[in-house]
Amino acid sequence: MKRNNTEKLGDVIKQLLRQEGLETPLNQYRLIDSWKDVVGPVIFRHTTNIYIKNQTLYVQLSSSVIRQELQMGRELLIKNLNSRVGAQVIVDIIFC
Repeated sequence: MKRNNTEKLGDVIKQLLRQEGLETPLNQYRLIDSWKDVVGPVIFRHTTNIYIKNQTLYVQLSSSVIRQELQMGRELLIKNLNSRVGAQVIVDIIFC
C-alpha cells in the first residue's frame, strides 16, 4: 500500500513541477549533472563548458581527439543521457 501512495505523491510532484514550468529546467539540470557519470572522469576533465538550448546539448571540450571520439558515439550518448534523466531532454549534441 505504501508503494502506491509513493507513486501517487511522485505523480503529484511531477504535475506541480510541470504546472509551475519547473520540470524542463530541472530535467536539464539533472542531465548536465549526469554528464560526468555518463562520460567518465577523463572526458569530464576535458569538458570546459556545457549547457542546453532548444533541446540541444552544447559541450565545449579542450581536446580535439576526445571531441572526435564523442562525435562518433553521439547517438548512444544522447540515449544514455536522456535515459539517466528518464525523459527526452535533448535530441542533439554539438561538440565545440
